[in-house]
Amino acid sequence: MLYIKTYGCQMNVYDSGKIQDLLLPHGFIITDTPSESDVIVINTCHIREKASEKLYAELGRLANFKRRKQQEGKDIIIVVAGCVAQAEGAEVVKRAPVVDIVVGPQSYHELPTLIERIRREKKWLVELSFEESKKFDALPIDISSQSISAFISIQEGCDKFCHFCCVPYTRGAEYSRSPEKIMKELSYILDSRNVSEVTLLGQNVNAYHGVDEYGNLWTLGRLLEVLSQDERIKRLRYTTSHPRDMNDELLFMIHKHPKIMPFIHLPVQSGSDKILKNMNRKHTTKEYLEIIEKFRAISDKIQFSSDFIVGYPGETEADFSDTLQLVKTVEYASAYSFKYSPRPGTPASIMSEQISEEVKQERLAKLQELLEVQKLHFNQEMLEQEMKVLLMKDGKKKSQWIGKTEYMQSVIVDKVPHGVEIGDIVTVKITEAFTNSMKGEIRDFA
Repeated sequence: MLYIKTYGCQMNVYDSGKIQDLLLPHGFIITDTPSESDVIVINTCHIREKASEKLYAELGRLANFKRRKQQEGKDIIIVVAGCVAQAEGAEVVKRAPVVDIVVGPQSYHELPTLIERIRREKKWLVELSFEESKKFDALPIDISSQSISAFISIQEGCDKFCHFCCVPYTRGAEYSRSPEKIMKELSYILDSRNVSEVTLLGQNVNAYHGVDEYGNLWTLGRLLEVLSQDERIKRLRYTTSHPRDMNDELLFMIHKHPKIMPFIHLPVQSGSDKILKNMNRKHTTKEYLEIIEKFRAISDKIQFSSDFIVGYPGETEADFSDTLQLVKTVEYASAYSFKYSPRPGTPASIMSEQISEEVKQERLAKLQELLEVQKLHFNQEMLEQEMKVLLMKDGKKKSQWIGKTEYMQSVIVDKVPHGVEIGDIVTVKITEAFTNSMKGEIRDFA
């Protein structure tokens, strides 16, 4: 029995799905209950706040659990995977001897072999190589999922070296898969599953630079254009983008192809040029706002989400006020915000002028309050409007479906008796709007 617990970003969710697909052919059965499992995989994220502390707290609980299992004459294999494993592999083994396998995000395709070695050799194993192409070649294609959304990893790693970020150290340099391999995987999924929406994933997805079999360089824009021509795909998304790699080609792709959703996740991190420079973001607030203005000049349908870090070393009240002002200027449809948390090995972790937890928490609360107000306002602007909604799954009530708009807003609708099913895009009139969801009535499903 296999239990997987996932922390962090959509890439980690994608990786956990691939780990599951890797191990199922080896006789494993997925369980949602750790106590039933023979192998537990903790897939970690090093970006989110207090990621390491959460991991070690989890491992402390698992140590007691493993001890009880051993007393019963049974054993369990505990695997730490993902970015914390890559960044702190030696420390994980030192602090948590309960762990049997430590495997980085570019090496988890080796898990079946590592698990067999553990069973034979009875000693801990660490695998932290950075051979991305081997990983992707070894991964199975996911055709077992029941979701009508498919996620395809097209790019990993980052060359930007933002001073707060561990991705270049845990995921490696930017690596782009070939367009042929991406389209082969996607075509197989589309042939095997009822998929309506495809999301292209990458740590820095708009830096995609895949080379085809003829030596031609493909950009993300070209890849999106080709995928848009596949009649089986109803919606296309891509995430996460960096402002430095946003270009006019991507801008016009959204305008040219209705399948590409007019909703862009474009992290800015701070509204202060001083802090952006200290973060090594390589863009200014002026340049960021110019990107926003360019997109909105093409279409007033385009909306944005973003990421923010508050309490970065050296952030003054004036710097924080600049962030609030940027948020007010852009008016985001949604956003993610976090307190700065030092990541071992990153330049920001050894900077002076670290901000106190009390100040970070106070600033985060102010920022999140503003972002929640904007999110509610954006949802309320949809009242009485008709929107295209992709039906995703059944609701909590048997009589309801849950869908999402082009802007990732969750919409609850009553089921109609005939002619509509999960995976369809329907026209919905929005009747109620809240911060995290909306309600509506299906008006057209032809």
